Amino acid sequence: MLGKLILLFTVVPLVELALLITVGREIGVFNTISIVVITGVIGAYLARSQGISTLGKIQSSMQRGVMPANEILDGFMILAGGLMLITPGLITDAAGFLTLIPRTRNMLKSLIVKKLKKIIDSGNVQIHIGL
Repeated sequence: MLGKLILLFTVVPLVELALLITVGREIGVFNTISIVVITGVIGAYLARSQGISTLGKIQSSMQRGVMPANEILDGFMILAGGLMLITPGLITDAAGFLTLIPRTRNMLKSLIVKKLKKIIDSGNVQIHIGL
């Protein structure tokens, strides 16, 4: 797990930086910065609208007495997508948009659910509660 975190916080930013430099050389610094800013603005709008919609679905489910597990997972994915769009970079922007667009979010969500079911079915799930 520690290795994956180190990879996430070192390799991903380095790859993002290299890509931004390469794109900047090809299309210019101003255009590259403009792309990053525009994707951030569009992403913020999408995250807000999708988040509000999902919050409404959660409230509706709870009023009906139904556990909103699917909607809560949507909410976490929208939050993660919004955070990725705040991070400057083209790769994180693409990943963030994938989690904010309902169709691709649903595809990613089904992969996550399958992975979680596999982990639970393996019996290797341990929950530690520190009191």
